[in-house]
Amino acid sequence: MNVAHTIQTTTKTLFSFEILPPLKGKGIETIYNTIDPLMEYKPQFINITSHREVYDANNNRVRRRPGTVAIAGAISHKYNIPVVPHILCGGFNRKETEYVLLDLHFLGINNVLALRGDALRSDEPYTPEPEGNRYAQDLLRQIADMNKGKFIGDTDYNTSSPTHFSCGVAGYPEKHYAAPDLDTDILHLKEKQDAGAQYIITQMFFDNAHYFNFVAKCRAVGITIPIVPGIKPIGLKNQVDVLPKLFHIELPQDLDTALRACSDDEQAKQIGTQWAIMQAKELIAHNVPLLHLFTYSSAKQSVEIAKAVF
Repeated sequence: MNVAHTIQTTTKTLFSFEILPPLKGKGIETIYNTIDPLMEYKPQFINITSHREVYDANNNRVRRRPGTVAIAGAISHKYNIPVVPHILCGGFNRKETEYVLLDLHFLGINNVLALRGDALRSDEPYTPEPEGNRYAQDLLRQIADMNKGKFIGDTDYNTSSPTHFSCGVAGYPEKHYAAPDLDTDILHLKEKQDAGAQYIITQMFFDNAHYFNFVAKCRAVGITIPIVPGIKPIGLKNQVDVLPKLFHIELPQDLDTALRACSDDEQAKQIGTQWAIMQAKELIAHNVPLLHLFTYSSAKQSVEIAKAVF
């Protein structure tokens, strides 16, 4: 199924969610336990995040998650549902990117989310890999070439079979942290559309006014592709400080005050769930094409949200 076509043609608000690959040492059952309770709500697709490997000063690998290709294949096979693995610029050169995309293509997985990826703390400002794609626009152009049967090192395109990737990209209602302002960031997003992006999934936000303003500004500069809101239910009390710092976003004062008054994480989770439900209901009332929940490794809150709004 072409995810972009589904989003572009729907007449009602659809549902999707995003998961994290398990950490090293944990099995695929941890992912299945997250996905199983959400299947009742008929998700249109499942996004799979991707992380670059991290090494310490002695070149020892200190972070490793199982490969995106393997997880995407396992989920697609078990649930017979479209999966959308994240493909990053950061940490990969163009040849490595082509290999990953070809592996996905051979598995029949033809939907991806094209991302620049965040800089490592030791790599600020962001630096691309040698012979790698610098920005998501560059990655989109590489994928567009592959969709035409053009591969790295090929001299005779007539002998190559094209891929059939459909590409989404990320958008930032409160601007990307590296952008000087929202208007400039949106112009870069227009470049992603021009390079082949077919839909946008937003970064999390907690004030729907940011989303509505973002959509209006995007439309004003000629961005016509669907803009899907990404919703993250707060599940821990400390996220009142962690999320704004990590994702460069703002929490509405009412939410901030309520979370700081919580005595424990369970109270914070209840408030976070109800806030997300309130956001979701308003977004559905405004006919958004799809609600994308950042579920990550725990389905409980996403199930409560889906049950309340679908």
